[in-house]
Amino acid sequence: MTKLLTKKVRYLILLLVGLLLILFLPLPYYIELPGKAVPVSDYLTVTRPSPKKKAGELRLVYVSLYRASPATYLWSYTNRFASRIPTKEITGENNNSDYNKIQAYYMQDALNEAEYVALKAAHYQVKRKYQGIYVMSLLKNSTFKGKLQVGDVITAINGKTYQSSGEFVKAVQRLKYGSRVQVSYLRNQTPKVSWGRIVKLAGSNKTGLGISLADKSRIQTPVSFKTNVDDIGGPSAGLMFSLELYNQLTSKQLLRGRNVAGTGTISADGKVGPIGGVDKKVIASAKAKADIFFVPAQSEPGAISNYQLAKKTAKQIKTKMKIVPVASFSEAVTYLEEN
Repeated sequence: MTKLLTKKVRYLILLLVGLLLILFLPLPYYIELPGKAVPVSDYLTVTRPSPKKKAGELRLVYVSLYRASPATYLWSYTNRFASRIPTKEITGENNNSDYNKIQAYYMQDALNEAEYVALKAAHYQVKRKYQGIYVMSLLKNSTFKGKLQVGDVITAINGKTYQSSGEFVKAVQRLKYGSRVQVSYLRNQTPKVSWGRIVKLAGSNKTGLGISLADKSRIQTPVSFKTNVDDIGGPSAGLMFSLELYNQLTSKQLLRGRNVAGTGTISADGKVGPIGGVDKKVIASAKAKADIFFVPAQSEPGAISNYQLAKKTAKQIKTKMKIVPVASFSEAVTYLEEN
């Protein structure tokens, strides 16, 4: 009797372990699903001067992304709009912490560019203050690996400061292969210094520090903002941030009671760039009963354009939402003013 019970207990334990593995074992994939279209004003509000209150809503759209387990991976095939994306396509070679830092950088950069574009269009004084070079990743052969980290902000090379990543790269390329280099940087606002050497960059004849980087800057303006973007990441809300700021700062009646969703990156010259997950964002916007969905007109070489995919998805879900391609901030503003 005791042996029989022991055998049953073993089977139950094995069954429980198997069930837990099916439910929670992380696979090297992420599942991407439609997320939500939420008011931009929930994340970004002008506090000075007082924002202009108007009828209508501007919405940013995000996708839902989570690590797959055997159960959710199989379940995803029951949803025609679910995508299964290899982990490396999402995080690259980064761990979760570094990936989150990079996404936070992209979000902050999107805010900066949106502020710059919107404030200039609204005729407010605005300046860009360069802060340094944001470390995005380190190559395997970089002698700064284990010293610098993703998220550090390089402020000087051999004691010299520069005003853009372009100037920084040119200065480093003038240094001889194998020469010793002093890098000054900020980590969580704390000044630090590390030494390393110039190395050969894989896949090219060039030399450098073995660091991929981006400009780190902030906007200086008399306008004050309240932001709350800790729970979202990436650059795809740039267009909608710029439209929200412009709408709050000007007396123009852009929305006239309409519910407007959209997606797309924004650059300092106002150009709107392509993004991922457009089909999911169309679905989320339709669920939020948006009247208009702005989508980037530009596309990546060799890929189906954001506009084509958006139109195809809108047809599949039979929404009456208007799909509007825009190549720039000014095009989006003009469309809202004239339609």
